Amino acid sequence: MSHSKLSSPRCTARATATAAALALALTGLVAATAPSSAAAPVTALAAPDIPVANVKAHLTQLQSIATANGGNRAHGRPGYKASIDYLKAKLDAAGFTTSVTTFTSSGATGYNLIADWPGGDPNQILMAGAHLDSVSSGPGINDNGSGSAAVLETALAVSRAQLKPTKHLRFGWWGAEELGLVGSKAYVNSLPTTERSKFSGYLNFDMIGSPNPGYFVYDDDPAIEKTFKDYYAGIGVPTEIETEGDGRSDHANFKNVGIPVGGLFTGASRTKTSAQVQKWGGTAGVAFDRCYHSSCDTTANINDTALDRNSDAIAHAIWTLGSGPVVPPGDAYENTADVAVPDNGAAVTSSVTVSGRTGNAPAALKVGVDIKHTWRGDLVVDLLAPDGTAYRLKSSSSSDSADNVIATYTVDASSEAANGSWKLRVQDIAAQDTGYIDSWKLTF
Repeated sequence: MSHSKLSSPRCTARATATAAALALALTGLVAATAPSSAAAPVTALAAPDIPVANVKAHLTQLQSIATANGGNRAHGRPGYKASIDYLKAKLDAAGFTTSVTTFTSSGATGYNLIADWPGGDPNQILMAGAHLDSVSSGPGINDNGSGSAAVLETALAVSRAQLKPTKHLRFGWWGAEELGLVGSKAYVNSLPTTERSKFSGYLNFDMIGSPNPGYFVYDDDPAIEKTFKDYYAGIGVPTEIETEGDGRSDHANFKNVGIPVGGLFTGASRTKTSAQVQKWGGTAGVAFDRCYHSSCDTTANINDTALDRNSDAIAHAIWTLGSGPVVPPGDAYENTADVAVPDNGAAVTSSVTVSGRTGNAPAALKVGVDIKHTWRGDLVVDLLAPDGTAYRLKSSSSSDSADNVIATYTVDASSEAANGSWKLRVQDIAAQDTGYIDSWKLTF
């Protein structure tokens, strides 16, 4: 988990299943009812148990890589590239289509590893990811070998099952997260707006084996959150909402462009309270991970029970959310006419007219936005419903110096009549940078 955002709001047991039960699950004879990411109940294959011994074997390999490469697996250091090579070989052998993409940060080449499982609806992508880099001061086995190894072993379980999900499954491992979520940002920025709109969810796993663990669930997308909470309720483990790492890991880059996100976390440098000890055991007054960002974050710094439970929860989410109903592409209404946005001036609008529909707009109205601008932090962007109700899509930020706003946002417009003139309203509230609305569209 990155610690570079602590000062800035922008930056920062289940027993092993029997072989018979597993065989039944994988042949479709064992089913469970669980919510999809669209929140509609579906019947999904039960996920297999993820052998914690397999996950720990990956951690042992990552530890060995760090030991052989100066004690760490940090961005720009040989241990990081060796970690990428280890994972890629495993995934290639399991039948995934892999790619390694590069970016530059702090004068060094960084690497992201993407692995796609063949099949599934290419217009509905479910992705799980974790950052693979460590800090330079240690091997990073909990942060974040734990998330990386669990996502890897879940992907390998997909291969062993020869799973045929309705959604397209993608897995990712990010570089330079510890330098400010750099690798995942490069990946998200490389995606065209049309590709971003295909994501049904991104699941993030950053530190899931803390030695004095808590069981924290991200409270972002409600359907993803419910999937994880239902899993933990089913094994009798209470959860809390994750707050310590909010915005400080790679999910933030996906969330910022309107992709639904969720994830799990076992705690970092905050101390466990007495009330939390009553829930989960462990030691009060001691950090969830006393070796956070330190040289002692080794294979000895892992709680096996937490690692096992969270690995199984990841598989549960992939099997459940990946088997959601296929939703056909919705009707789109687009305006491609350029509209200049005056520098530090009045708001401008661009309109699309919706007609011929019945009832109200959907609870997940997609708003695709392409605004070219030399300093996106100057911009305030709203969707205006036909009755004038404003839905804030993006606020201004003096620290957001990137170019352009190319994103797909999801708006709950279920209280609005579908038909009428919808407007995208854009205002530049600071001087010296200019741009224009290139295009935008509504997808019902």
